[in-house]
Amino acid sequence: MNKGGAQQKGHSSKQAENIVLVGRTGNGKSATGNSLIGKKVFASKAHASGVTMKCQTHGVVTKDGHKINVIDTPGLFDLSVSAEYISKEIVRCLTLAEGGIHAVLLVLSARTRITQEEENTLRTLQALFGSQILDYVVVVFTGGDVLEECKETLEDYLGRDCPTFIKEVMRMSSNRKVVIDNKTHDEGKKAEQVHKLLSLVDDIRRSKCGEAYTDDTYHMIKEESEKLRKHHEELESKNYSEECAAEMKNQSLILYKENLKQMSEQLEKKLKDAAEAQEKALSKMTQENNELNLALKIHIPLPPITPCNIL
Repeated sequence: MNKGGAQQKGHSSKQAENIVLVGRTGNGKSATGNSLIGKKVFASKAHASGVTMKCQTHGVVTKDGHKINVIDTPGLFDLSVSAEYISKEIVRCLTLAEGGIHAVLLVLSARTRITQEEENTLRTLQALFGSQILDYVVVVFTGGDVLEECKETLEDYLGRDCPTFIKEVMRMSSNRKVVIDNKTHDEGKKAEQVHKLLSLVDDIRRSKCGEAYTDDTYHMIKEESEKLRKHHEELESKNYSEECAAEMKNQSLILYKENLKQMSEQLEKKLKDAAEAQEKALSKMTQENNELNLALKIHIPLPPITPCNIL
């Protein structure tokens, strides 16, 4: 399987740009999606008893004329989430992203410390899609109101104690970053934030010549969806009884779901292999550090000082 590529898609009024929100639960993914859309369509932790449990999508044409399809993901990369769950939802996400992925918004929060789960998000993204996915990443920092209250800029916040992996993300994603305040009621500020965020998405489109991110899994899903559609059209064109046609459609749908399940299982194995490789590398690094520390602690006695030594 290759590590992913790009699919030629022009930026036209007919083709919506698929924007995928990823990040740790509680960082404000759903709230950011709502800000992009201009109304509350995704359940967020602060406004509903439940949070996003499955990938969901909502399309809209913004005031700037952008036709976007916002895909909100659950906390796929939380440390408590299983590889099986992640793989199933990634397949669902790719199914929703017709035409490929035009931007990935990596949502972090300025309200909390950046944790291992954020780093896990980056590693999992790379394991699933390859390093090329970072060409499509915009880093979004929610909690802009907190920075304003502290009279801090994003550079101030990052300058205090920016983890190495965040610096790595910034470097590999051409330093595309933005602060957003999802709590503001200022309509002018809301519009300005969305405009700035979408301008970064436009930067990606220009740098990739309008090509969306796709990979082998995406193409397999597209192929299966096309086969299902054609089969259903074929059934409708023939003189089958309504009951017979419905049964045949149901059988083809079962086969389609089974094929998607197999793709999900392949992704699950990919994730587990990547996690195992990372664990081995970490174990090796720890062992080497321990050996080095032990060597430095060994006391090698110097020869006693005698008149002969002095002479």
